[in-house]
Amino acid sequence: MKLPEGPFKAYLFDCDGTIVDSMPLHYIAWKSILAEWNCEFGEETFYAWGGMPVSEIISTLNTRDGLSMPGEEVARRKEALYFEILPELKAVPEVLEHIEFSHGQIPFAVVSGSTRDSVTSSLEVLGLLDKFETLVCAGDYERSKPDPEPFLIAANQLGVNPEDCLVFEDTEMGIQAATAAGMASVKVLQPWEREMSPVHR
Repeated sequence: MKLPEGPFKAYLFDCDGTIVDSMPLHYIAWKSILAEWNCEFGEETFYAWGGMPVSEIISTLNTRDGLSMPGEEVARRKEALYFEILPELKAVPEVLEHIEFSHGQIPFAVVSGSTRDSVTSSLEVLGLLDKFETLVCAGDYERSKPDPEPFLIAANQLGVNPEDCLVFEDTEMGIQAATAAGMASVKVLQPWEREMSPVHR
């Protein structure tokens, strides 16, 4: 993973699919819960909607399929199932390298569409929680990615200008949000893209 030319004063990381290889686990949880409502949630759609808060995903599926899934209940059960399979969680190797290498040199933030509980639990499983100065999660902002608001809040909390931040993201929505915030970004490959590309050591 090649980083853009710096120097940068802060690194802002998306969580799911960027720091933690959690997207496959989230997908298992979604498929299992949505099957009860006969709601199709294709893998391509799931990844395309990466970064969208859970409540927004449920309301979008309801609108798309003419369903009336109870948002809070479905969200709660989906999160609960994710926590059950969380011990299987792994880190994304290339991103972990950058975290280990740069930790202590510049401040880090997590900027996520997931709940604070989900982000905290994922980072705790991997022993990474204490490496981040701040977490900006669903509920901490009004407008989710691709709006720049979540990234701008993180930069403000770190006391760093947006143009001095580098964003690590795995979704187009996240990259758009970073660009709109005036930040440089680096795209983290999706699991199947990582499998196809040769590993450079």
